[in-house]
Amino acid sequence: MEVLLVDPLVPEALNWLQDRHEVVFQPDLGDDPVALRKAVYKTRAIVLPPHVVVSQSFLDFAPKLQVIARMQISSDNTDLDACAKRGVRVVQARSATVRSNAEYMLYGLLMLYRRGMVSALLGRPITHVRMGRELAGSTVGLLGLAPVAHALAPMLKVMGARLVGYDPAVHHAAPIWAKLGVEPVPVDELLSRADAVALQVVYASRFKGWINERLLNHCKPGQLWVGVSRSSLFDPEALALALTDGRIDACLLDGAGVGFAAEGTPLHGVPNLHLTPRLGAHTREAKLRASWYVVHRIHETLSPAAARAAAAAAASDFSPLDSLHDPMSPFAEP
Repeated sequence: MEVLLVDPLVPEALNWLQDRHEVVFQPDLGDDPVALRKAVYKTRAIVLPPHVVVSQSFLDFAPKLQVIARMQISSDNTDLDACAKRGVRVVQARSATVRSNAEYMLYGLLMLYRRGMVSALLGRPITHVRMGRELAGSTVGLLGLAPVAHALAPMLKVMGARLVGYDPAVHHAAPIWAKLGVEPVPVDELLSRADAVALQVVYASRFKGWINERLLNHCKPGQLWVGVSRSSLFDPEALALALTDGRIDACLLDGAGVGFAAEGTPLHGVPNLHLTPRLGAHTREAKLRASWYVVHRIHETLSPAAARAAAAAAASDFSPLDSLHDPMSPFAEP
């Protein structure tokens, strides 16, 4: 087969790819490593879900493989060095979920600020409903300047929040802070000033357990946390203590690792820790963007001449006059 889909595409993108290549959809292979290795032997391109790991041994079973595609970005499910040595292209839809994750973060903040709404919807009397807070006028700390933060910051500014920020990989004098309207501060100052923390640090192995007891000791009492970063950033014991002694009033994390709050762990049963299964990226629009990005990259890798010819034809047919009615075009009439 040419293309093996273990992770599904939206129908429009799937139909487009099927018109150009032989495509087989077998989602069950994601949970059957033996069958997957048999199927990949004659495959030229494969679309994999995040939990399937591509290692050197996986590549040994795929001598014809040219492309490994992912609908979601992850830093540790693919051996990039092994792929580079084998000449296998790794495609990840890096920007497809930025907007959806930013909206999820905003939703999470609003939900934690107004948790009484959930109580009211459950029918509890107003006297038992927790008093809410307004996002306007509060201070939100952006912990990490991943692309999600670039989309989230303007949303928070429009709603009247004050923004402070820290990223271990971004200098405090970098122009991006001013561009986003975020005051750069040391991480301990961010935690001591922020009413809420939005966590979107780009994970690397050196940051495992970085959010530890020493760091969390700086938390402003009653702080709220939302995050789409890897849960490995946290020291579980330190987070559990902060959630139970009043430093962190509530924490909402999306896509936490398997076993992060499992039975027998420090975070198991902590009532003010809320975990969701990668819902930040779970929107129709994000899936659409990711699907089209992936199918175009697969096509240009498997049929480079055809892809170049199509691009040249599209460019030759384009005229600035075609975009006069497009309000997003630089040629658009006022």
